[in-house]
Amino acid sequence: MKAFKKYLYVTTRNRREYMNITPEVEKCLRDSGIKEGLCLVNAMHITASVFINDNEKGLINDFDDWLEKLAPHEPTSHYRHNRTGEDNGDAHLKRQVMGREVVVAVSEGMLDFGPWEQIFYGEFDGRREKRIMVKIIGS
Repeated sequence: MKAFKKYLYVTTRNRREYMNITPEVEKCLRDSGIKEGLCLVNAMHITASVFINDNEKGLINDFDDWLEKLAPHEPTSHYRHNRTGEDNGDAHLKRQVMGREVVVAVSEGMLDFGPWEQIFYGEFDGRREKRIMVKIIGS
C-alpha cells in the first residue's frame, strides 16, 4: 500500500463561495499513481466545507440561500461566538451542516462517483488563503 498527500490552496474573493475542485482532486489522483484505494478530501479549516453534489449553478445558489436562512451572517451580535471579537459565528454553523470532508473510492485509477457527483469546496468566511488536504491511500 502507498500513500499520497497534497495541499491545495485557495483564496476566495467573497465571504461565501463554492468551488468545484474535482479537476484538482483528479490531478492529485493521477499524480499519486494509485489505482485502487480511497481518496479523502478535507477542508482543513473550521469555517469551510468539502461536500459532494451535482455541479449545477442553480443548486449551488440554493445551497447558499438555504444556509444563509439557517445561519444568517447578520446580525453578527446574534452569535455568542462573535462576542470573542470574531464575526464568523455563522460560518462555523454552516460548516457543521455541510461537513468537514469526503471520502471517495478509487477504482481503476479513477474517482468512483455516482451519476453527476462532483467534489466542492464551500467557503463561509473567505477572502484569505485557505488549505485543502487531499490524501490518497491504496495500491
